[in-house]
Amino acid sequence: MSIAEFVAIALVSASPLAMPGNSQQSKPTTREFVTVSGTVERVDRSTRTLTLRTASDTTQAIVVAPDVKVFDEIKTGDKIAVRLSESVIVAVRPGAKPSLPVNTTPSAASSDPSGKSEVLYQVKATVTIESVDRSQNLVAYKTADNLRLTRVVGEPRLLEGLKAGDVVEITYTRERAVDVQRAR
Repeated sequence: MSIAEFVAIALVSASPLAMPGNSQQSKPTTREFVTVSGTVERVDRSTRTLTLRTASDTTQAIVVAPDVKVFDEIKTGDKIAVRLSESVIVAVRPGAKPSLPVNTTPSAASSDPSGKSEVLYQVKATVTIESVDRSQNLVAYKTADNLRLTRVVGEPRLLEGLKAGDVVEITYTRERAVDVQRAR
């Protein structure tokens, strides 16, 4: 996953949180479930992984929990909706330097209190905010390798207190899919 894809996913899928400009504390999101819909391109029964085409140029590999029985009935071409557990932690870090994404999956812990889920993927990166347009929910940022990007922010409250020059650390975590349903 490129830095652009990582940060875009993190900012677009972030749930409500405030980010005071002078805070050095992380503001964790609540664990949230998101639904991804698309067409099944591949089913790997040995790893319980679905490759789901969500747009003409986008696919996602999704690992499905063992207790999701409908997985055994899914086949290539099926239109499905998958419910995933995701969380995003965002923190303004004064004095920090932008960094390329770092895979922190080996040290990640699941936020699922039932113990049924596990972290499949966790990435952390630090970017510099270049501008914030609250009227259009847009944020422009620069990555550690000087790539400049503008993205729509899914939750407007994420922009509260954010300003140009802030260095933002984002941790994006995805856990195992908890539900799969055929599209209607």
